[in-house]
Amino acid sequence: MARNSRVHRNWERLLRATLQREQLRNAGGGGRAGGRPAGSGLAGAVPQSLAKTTNIDQILQAADDIEDEDPNVARILCEQAYTMAQNLDPSSEGRGVLQFKTGLMSVIKQKLAKKDGAAIDRHHDIERLWKFYLGYKRRHRVDDIQREQQKWRESGAFSTNLGEMETRAQEMKKVYATLRALLDVLEVLVHDSADGLGGLVMEEVRKIKKSDATLRGELTPYNIVPLDAPSLTNAVGFLPEVRAALSAIGYTSDFPRLPSAFELPKLRNLDIFDLLEFVFGFQKDNIRNQRENVVLTIANAQARLGIPVGVEPKIDEKAITEVFRKVLDNYIKWCRYLGIRIAWNSLEALNKSRKLVLISLYFLIWGEAANVRFLPECICYIFHNMAKELDAILDSSEATVAKSCTSSDGSVSYLREIISPIYETMAAEAASNNNGKAAHSSWRNYDDFNEYFWSPSCFELRWPPRKDSKFLLKPKKWKRTGKSSFVEHRTFLHLYRSFHRLWIFLFLMFQGLTIIAFHKGKINLDTFKVVLSTGPAFFILNFIESCLDVLLMFGAYRTARAFAISRLIIRFFWLGAVSTFMTYLYWKVLDERNNRNSDSTYFRLYVLVLGVYAAIRMTFALLVKIPACHTLSDISDRWPFFQFFKWIYQERYYVGRGLFEKTSDYARYVLFWLVIFACKFTFAYYLQIKPLVQPTNIIVQLHDLKYSWHDLVSKGNRNALTILSLWAPVFAIYLMDIHIWYTLLSALIGGLMGARGRLGEIRSIEMLHKRFESFPEAFTKNLVSPQAKGMPPNRQVTQPQDMNKVYAATFSPFWNEIIKSLREEDYVSNREMDLLTIPSNCGSLRLVQWPLFLLTSKILLAIDLALDCKDTQFDLWNRISRDEYMAYAVKECYYSAEKILYSIVEDEGRLWVERLFRELKSSMFEGSLVVTISLKKLQLVLSRFTALTGLLIRNETPELAKGVSKAIYDVYDVVTHDLLTSQLREQFDTWNILAKARKEGRLFSKVSWPRDPEIKEQVKRLHLLLTVKDSAANIPKNLEARRRLQFFTNSLFMDLPAAKPASEMVPFSVFTPYYSETVLYSSSELRMENEDGISILFYLQKIFPDEWENFLERIGRSEYSEDDLQDSSTDTLDLRFWVSYRGQTLARTVRGMMYYRRALILQSYLEKRYVGGVEAGYSGVDYINTQGYEFSSEARAQADLKFTYVVSCQIYGQQKQKKAPEAADIALLMQRNEALRVAFIHVEENVSSDGKVSKEFYSKLVKADVHGKDQEIYSIKLPGDPKLGEGKPENQNHAIVFTRGDAIQTIDMNQDNYLEEALKMRNLLEEFSGNYGLRPPTILGVREHVFTGSVSSLAWFMSNQETSFVTLGQRVLAYPLKVRMHYGHPDVFDRIFHITRGGISKASRVINISEDIYAGFNSTLRQGNITHHEYIQVGKGRDVGLNQIALFEGKVAGGNGEQVLSRDVYRLGQLFDFFRMLSFYFTTVGYYVCTMMTVLTVYIFLYGRVYLALSGLDAAISREARILGNTALDAALNAQFLVQIGIFTAVPMIMGFILELGLMQAIFSFITMQLQLCSVFFTFSLGTRTHYFGRTILHGGAKYKATGRGFVVRHIKFAENYRIYSRSHFVKALEVALLLIVYIAYGYTNRGASSFILLTISSWFMVISWLFAPYIFNPSGFEWQKTVEDFDDWTTWLLYKGGVGVKGENSWESWWDEEQVHIQTLRGRILETILTFRFLIFQYGIVYKLRLTGSDTSLALYGFSWVVLFGSVMIFKIFTFSPKKSTSFHLVMRFVQGVTAIGLIAALVLVVVFTRMTIPDLFASALAFIATGWALLCFAITWKALVKSLRLWDSVREIARMYDAGMGMVIFGPVAILSWFPFVSTFQSRFLFNQAFSRGLEISLILAGNKANVQT
Repeated sequence: MARNSRVHRNWERLLRATLQREQLRNAGGGGRAGGRPAGSGLAGAVPQSLAKTTNIDQILQAADDIEDEDPNVARILCEQAYTMAQNLDPSSEGRGVLQFKTGLMSVIKQKLAKKDGAAIDRHHDIERLWKFYLGYKRRHRVDDIQREQQKWRESGAFSTNLGEMETRAQEMKKVYATLRALLDVLEVLVHDSADGLGGLVMEEVRKIKKSDATLRGELTPYNIVPLDAPSLTNAVGFLPEVRAALSAIGYTSDFPRLPSAFELPKLRNLDIFDLLEFVFGFQKDNIRNQRENVVLTIANAQARLGIPVGVEPKIDEKAITEVFRKVLDNYIKWCRYLGIRIAWNSLEALNKSRKLVLISLYFLIWGEAANVRFLPECICYIFHNMAKELDAILDSSEATVAKSCTSSDGSVSYLREIISPIYETMAAEAASNNNGKAAHSSWRNYDDFNEYFWSPSCFELRWPPRKDSKFLLKPKKWKRTGKSSFVEHRTFLHLYRSFHRLWIFLFLMFQGLTIIAFHKGKINLDTFKVVLSTGPAFFILNFIESCLDVLLMFGAYRTARAFAISRLIIRFFWLGAVSTFMTYLYWKVLDERNNRNSDSTYFRLYVLVLGVYAAIRMTFALLVKIPACHTLSDISDRWPFFQFFKWIYQERYYVGRGLFEKTSDYARYVLFWLVIFACKFTFAYYLQIKPLVQPTNIIVQLHDLKYSWHDLVSKGNRNALTILSLWAPVFAIYLMDIHIWYTLLSALIGGLMGARGRLGEIRSIEMLHKRFESFPEAFTKNLVSPQAKGMPPNRQVTQPQDMNKVYAATFSPFWNEIIKSLREEDYVSNREMDLLTIPSNCGSLRLVQWPLFLLTSKILLAIDLALDCKDTQFDLWNRISRDEYMAYAVKECYYSAEKILYSIVEDEGRLWVERLFRELKSSMFEGSLVVTISLKKLQLVLSRFTALTGLLIRNETPELAKGVSKAIYDVYDVVTHDLLTSQLREQFDTWNILAKARKEGRLFSKVSWPRDPEIKEQVKRLHLLLTVKDSAANIPKNLEARRRLQFFTNSLFMDLPAAKPASEMVPFSVFTPYYSETVLYSSSELRMENEDGISILFYLQKIFPDEWENFLERIGRSEYSEDDLQDSSTDTLDLRFWVSYRGQTLARTVRGMMYYRRALILQSYLEKRYVGGVEAGYSGVDYINTQGYEFSSEARAQADLKFTYVVSCQIYGQQKQKKAPEAADIALLMQRNEALRVAFIHVEENVSSDGKVSKEFYSKLVKADVHGKDQEIYSIKLPGDPKLGEGKPENQNHAIVFTRGDAIQTIDMNQDNYLEEALKMRNLLEEFSGNYGLRPPTILGVREHVFTGSVSSLAWFMSNQETSFVTLGQRVLAYPLKVRMHYGHPDVFDRIFHITRGGISKASRVINISEDIYAGFNSTLRQGNITHHEYIQVGKGRDVGLNQIALFEGKVAGGNGEQVLSRDVYRLGQLFDFFRMLSFYFTTVGYYVCTMMTVLTVYIFLYGRVYLALSGLDAAISREARILGNTALDAALNAQFLVQIGIFTAVPMIMGFILELGLMQAIFSFITMQLQLCSVFFTFSLGTRTHYFGRTILHGGAKYKATGRGFVVRHIKFAENYRIYSRSHFVKALEVALLLIVYIAYGYTNRGASSFILLTISSWFMVISWLFAPYIFNPSGFEWQKTVEDFDDWTTWLLYKGGVGVKGENSWESWWDEEQVHIQTLRGRILETILTFRFLIFQYGIVYKLRLTGSDTSLALYGFSWVVLFGSVMIFKIFTFSPKKSTSFHLVMRFVQGVTAIGLIAALVLVVVFTRMTIPDLFASALAFIATGWALLCFAITWKALVKSLRLWDSVREIARMYDAGMGMVIFGPVAILSWFPFVSTFQSRFLFNQAFSRGLEISLILAGNKANVQT
């Protein structure tokens, strides 16, 4: 017994400790549950499997709530919960059930079963529970409250009682929940007993179930609008537009009668969704979800037209028609494209109800379609057939189920019958892609499935879909199912195929310019004939493109449309024939040219044919591309002749039709590119092509050149390879330098457009001060709706000053709320908040009152001017008025003093005040003030009045009242006897009334303490005005606060759409995908120190010292003590949030996005007051009193109607099951933000009778309930695992059904937002109605601010690069180029447009790895329009460490590599007009192609030079010609170098700096960046992008890389850097270095090695940057101790053996194996083999350059070098051989190794002594063998299987280890040498963290880890 008791005590201790830890982790949750953490107490421990099917968690929650009131009742509830758990899962098979039941039993027995040692009497449990139930109802007045609510409901007077009802109902929610739990337990305990107490209980149960809907209505889960049951706690349902929408979806007599067996809803009215549920078998939660979606959609559409009025408001037909057209627009276009009849006769024939039914049907189909949502035309097909079914059912008298959704057993399920077969086929295809490693051409992706429905043949699928159709054919093991109309073969040829017009244009222009240059620039008939050779070239290049079409369609011939295949074949033969004919014809023209007696017949024929063809092409180009001719093009479709040629000219897809712009827009981007072409081709002709003409002619004429090696290919070809090496680098630059000109012109245009858009007008705090006076008017005109622009009541505007005060009164509540938000975020202190706050300006004071920070010190300065005044009053006032804010301060001081004195004094004192100010006003009117008063005494008066205000700002006490009386008397005495002139002084002294009061001691004896809010505000303000001496230039001090205020105030003067009232604004959702990133830093994470002794908290304290001080001030702690904060759970939680808000966490994102709701509540609240005015009972002061506005039920209802925030936490369900801290933190965020919704994938495992485990997947939406626990709102079953493609888009897709509104903003979880920007959101949403060309916008681009730029110099570089792209770059892309896409930034989507067209991203595996940009591609192809707007900004975090940046850029580059293969890029490249195609290319994949070309130019140049040097042609040609075209090479290499070091990348940055910071700041920033080695960083990034882009196209392997978003200041180990950059940078850098060394060693020059270095400086810079940038930008990279530790770590890693389960970060062998994974296909192996052959040139050339070989050029010599190489390999094998057998054999091997070593040394000495071999020859041979060895190593890795079969793999591995060891030592050596010098480390820290140093931060202490010294 004792043992059992001990077990129970241990269980209790364990359970309670667990719950206590959970409570501590979630402490201070705040929110509506009064800070109760989610899942606290017993209810939080209920396993998911039990909570899903029972209300155990509600019963245990009730037990927790009433435990203190009655432990026995709590015990009864717990026992019942245990019984229910035992009955539900008797064997405890569910996850966590056994632990839960054991712990619950322990709690029952030990804590709840006994009270004061008394035994339990269970015989009276029912009676005790019933008695408690009745008492509980009585104590909380439940019956009375329900009767009141019933009266309110019946009276319909909701609008005036909503606030009171909601406040009371919120308090009653927990009461209702407890009552329901009690009643449920009572019902179980009494069973069906009808006697005595049992009868009473059952009667109560029946009463509740039958008539009392309130209890259940309040507890029924809902999302935004309580549609399933009536609720009085939510005001949204009482808004007239919502009530009208609910009425509109009601079930009318027009609909067929539902069968009697159909269960009618009990708590709401029957509606059209019930009909659709019955007919098609949609899931109940899908019905509930889309019911709310449709209600909100049509309600908001109605609100845009006007709020409905009347007792029973109705929806306007126009609103429903508008929604109908938007929702079904894609379906209608699809029907027209396929030429089929739509599901209804005509729009006019549809009544309102029919339209709503079709809208609802579409949303229900879409809402339950799961992964099929990525197939928009498949959705159209399903809708088309189901709508026709529904139409037949609606025409009948009684509703029947749809046959298509009915299974053989009679059950009806849309999911099972329609969606699941399609999903299963897609899942089978996805499974065949080998987790993305299989070739794209071997399996069908989402686009392939969708494009099946782009042809009328899709109707072969029939309805319901035939299971044996080709569409539903599942792949077999070795048999492909076939692609649709495009095959994503992995090849660079896609670049030519997609953008062949660009390449043809460039090739032809190069050909033409070269011909002209070789004809010495003379344009005559002879030159013209040669230039016409571009004709055959044009046709041949087009024929090549058609060949690629035929070749790259392999894999789709069996399944593609016959029309598409026939077009390919026709084009192939047509272009082949034309190319042959034109080539033959031109050949004849050349014959005529050589024959002087010819009559030029062929020439005339050739020109005629070419002219006719050009005219036809131009005609079709005009018809298809030019906007003005597009109507004519449509008309020409009527004639088959034109239709055929248009079809041949351009393929016709469902998407991509109508990609044209207005004529004016077209002219703008054409002009843009014409300017670029003029610059580019002028540069190309004079500096690239023309200088090469003479050297080329000379080289061609050279004969019998002597080669220093055995020449194999150069005989008889006129030195073709030499000419190629000369022209190749120039041609490479020619192909990419168009991007340079684009960058320059776009920077110029972008800067001009930004200046025109008024960006950068307020770029400093001084400018903000100067223009503050104009802010209220600008704010009111731009950001305030017309309803709120009215004047305050009882105010007559007669002067401009009065209007300014009206503007200020309107502006003040918004400005003050912005300042308040800055204080909440700890960017300003309490004092700064007081100084920045603007007065209400609603009082009786007639002048405008400005924030005190504008007026600080102005009074003191004015007094100084007065003391120095020797002129008239007019002159003094003129001097004061030169500073307008000084004049404001003087006026306000005067009027405030008068009003304050008048309000606080009584009787005779008030008479004195009246007379005094009357005299002063009279003097001022007469201009004699300087005579009336003594200006010298103003300082004395000021001191006395300051003393008075200092007392008045405090709370009243008797002692203070006496002090105030004395202070007033002192003021009176000083004013009367010192300030006034003698004449006035005498008048006041002899004033009888005053004299008598003074004599009797009554003067100022009675004081009225300020109680009026206006007077109190003026007293406090006047005191600050007189005492604050801070400079306005220092307020606010925080740089981020300044930046935000500057941008916000600047945006007020930009071109914003007019703001609509909150009730009429466009509704929108914010959508954030989340996986497993940091939600909220835990207390342990804050204090966990890294290897340098630095914690996150310590780091942030040093980085943000002012914000840390403000935080301590906010929580009421002047000094920081970790122990003090740990003692308080509230302070601990505040600290966690403070740190998390400075990182890239979900908490920061949620806080930022919830500012939208706060802004909407504020705007709605103030609009209500302005519209209501005095009639609604609001006074002038009430107008701007925003205190408590967050609790306004009406304002919150309006905000909920317009704004929804959904965070898609994909694995939240798994995190909850594992009790992961992220789950608790997400629950805490839901508690603190009542409007936050979390969607996640829930997985249920079911075990069948045969033991097989099956999984069911659900898409769930939850929110926090009144107890702070998760409350499930919707649970929609999915057909299977939703993750068939890329994770992020699949995560978005499953949760997008829970979004609402007409717009959706996509937000990544590393973003932020600000209240002041949220105020502009409704302006931005009006852009959807703006005029931006032929089509309305479908995506609104939004500017970003990168908030991580201040961490380090790297972060600053990244921030500037990102900022220039998201501002200036996208500004130009949107206008004039019209090619802006979606780049994963906070763009705002037209929600209806996109969800009906495939969603906001694409998800096919690997090909859509950069999922976001495909949303832009898709939107553009489907006739969308993407704009960009810079008056609003959203914060964004970026990667801050070099490794993070490299991973991010690698991810993006890999994604662009996949884009090259995609059908979206192909179609845009084909279907855009030529100039728009150029813009698209150079701003997407073309940017990476040009980046790669920049690097390839170095390789081309160096290999060409090495070829010349090793072959001996360098010296031979130079001796004979003495010229090699260095002018052209210099021009090419200089352009390459400028691109390489990021100069052209920096041009847009500099322009952005100039625009937004000013010229001097731009120059300073640019110089600072160069001093911080930004050129090294940009050169390094160039290598990153080139490597991943090229490797992705060659081999694939692009994948999402988690870059990490933490605070990066830690030192990175040498081995880690080596692993990341070895193959992408180090190997390539060493190859370039080898080329340079060979070039210097064997190249010919008369000026020595210096000329080589000058010619190759860009290459040397690239080598150094690629090798050492990871260590230059590595914190403490040159600290000696770290270097020693890094060396030990690296050698350990290098020598550690790999094996199964060993990760690459622990073992070189495992890492080496991982680096080879990307080489998988035969094609990839062949390409790698071809590329590897380049390394063999070194040995081939160097062998013939050795002194040992002399002038011998025989091939046998090269063969002998291979013998030496293999001998060296055998020697290496001997030295590395490690026998594992007998000891004697081990001794023999050691003997052999020793003899071999001695023999090798002796042989080398003998060779050097007795032959012509020299020491330099040995080094040269080593270089040659190193290169050849690397080539052999690459061959072995490429053909790994073959090498393993030969049993050579172990040897290959050891050779590879030696190479990596050698490369590591080459890099490590210089790092170690520099680490010897301490100043190097100091200098590194200085430039790496310069931004931090400039703000006075202690980075050196952070890096040193000297935390203790800092704190002491």
